[in-house]
Amino acid sequence: MGEQPIFTTRAHVFQIDPNTKKNWMPASKQAVTVSYFYDVTRNSYRIISVDGAKVIINSTITPNMTFTKTSQKFGQWADSRANTVFGLGFSSEQQLTKFAEKFQEVKEAAKIAKDKTQEKIETSSNHSQESGRETPSSTQASSVNGTDDEKASHAGPANTHLKSENDKLKIALTQSAANVKKWEIELQTLRESNARLTTALQESAASVEQWKRQFSICRDENDRLRNKELKDLRKQSEIIPQLMSECEYVSEKLEAAERDNQNLEDKVRSLKTDIEESKYRQRHLKVELKSFLEVLDGKIDDLHDFRRGLSKLGTDN
Repeated sequence: MGEQPIFTTRAHVFQIDPNTKKNWMPASKQAVTVSYFYDVTRNSYRIISVDGAKVIINSTITPNMTFTKTSQKFGQWADSRANTVFGLGFSSEQQLTKFAEKFQEVKEAAKIAKDKTQEKIETSSNHSQESGRETPSSTQASSVNGTDDEKASHAGPANTHLKSENDKLKIALTQSAANVKKWEIELQTLRESNARLTTALQESAASVEQWKRQFSICRDENDRLRNKELKDLRKQSEIIPQLMSECEYVSEKLEAAERDNQNLEDKVRSLKTDIEESKYRQRHLKVELKSFLEVLDGKIDDLHDFRRGLSKLGTDN
């Protein structure tokens, strides 16, 4: 109830791999809210980040912590209580710078609060030692010199102060128990989240191994096909000169055939001309023969007439 946010930003949250202590594991799937909280009751500072219902950062700032910029947009700090290293990835260098400056400011405030607490403890210890060194004679003297009313008046404020301190301690213990319960729940949630992350990491590692095997198989198959293709290409390169020679021979044959074809076409044209001329002469001969036959028929008719005349003359004689 006494905690209030004093600075808020957004970043991608990471945690160091507990096994390798080198690789970063994402604690959030996307950029989430990261806030500095100040606890008025305990005079302490915490960095808290929640992704949905899961607490992914719960880090109490101590004077010996250091925030380190590892790149223009990434920073980290180690939390010995949480036994991990947190990393934050920001969208800009300005956001990283503001977060780092706030970390330094909160770290210095935590140191001042620690020093004040130490001073109070030392002061209280000194007062206790001085009270213990008070002699019995002085105690008896004050008892003799003071009346019962004076004793009551002196004892009243002390009892009231002790009661007030006792009440404060009870409230603090109640809040501490509630915080312990809340931290236990958060710790259990973090453990479950860590278990899920471990399982996911193992599955991812198994998947990576499977992909490696598939990649090795594909690479071997690719090498086999490439070697086969190279072998085929070498064979084809050896056949190419022979094919070119055969192609040249076929080209020469084709050219010779074309020349022969041209000659044949010329002969065909010549034969067509001769045939036309022969047809023309044949038609001319037919006409002449017809004319000759007509003349011959006339001559034959004349000859018949002449023969009949001769026969008639012979009969008359």
